[in-house]
Amino acid sequence: MNIKPLYDRVVIKRMEEEKMSAGGIVIPDSATEKPIKGEVVAVGEGKVLDNGNVRAPKVKAGDNVLFGKYSGTEVKLDGVEYLVVKEDDILAVLG
Repeated sequence: MNIKPLYDRVVIKRMEEEKMSAGGIVIPDSATEKPIKGEVVAVGEGKVLDNGNVRAPKVKAGDNVLFGKYSGTEVKLDGVEYLVVKEDDILAVLG
């Protein structure tokens, strides 16, 4: 699979959420929420500013990030689900 997002778009693969609570209770799939953490798979060239310059993205492939709960568009490529978001929808880079 080869995907190249345009402009300030970022492709993220969601991380799996824990299936067990801290107390040892198994959480069924129907009760879990979609994770808001993921790994950056691909990044566009950057955001085009009003003056025509391009601002380079702050994230790079391989970064682990937090993103908005309802942000982006889900796509499925080669049987794998990805999320395409604007760079502005990324809240933080996890270190």
